[in-house]
Amino acid sequence: MLITVKLFAHFRNGRFKEAERTYPDGADCLHVIHSLDFTARDMGIVMVNGLHAALDRTLQDRDTLALFPLVGGG
Repeated sequence: MLITVKLFAHFRNGRFKEAERTYPDGADCLHVIHSLDFTARDMGIVMVNGLHAALDRTLQDRDTLALFPLVGGG
């Protein structure tokens, strides 16, 4: 299935801003996260089609997955 993956902030460093990628049917958000060499602990916000999503959310063909890192400040 084809998933549009959008990366934000420092997740883009050495990667991409937006890309269409192919994943097996039944893949969830965590599968995509791991395929990009991120961990669940790296995630601040995960969105599917503009809505907050759990890491175990099963993706559908043509979904858009947006990944935002944790942000620290002081």
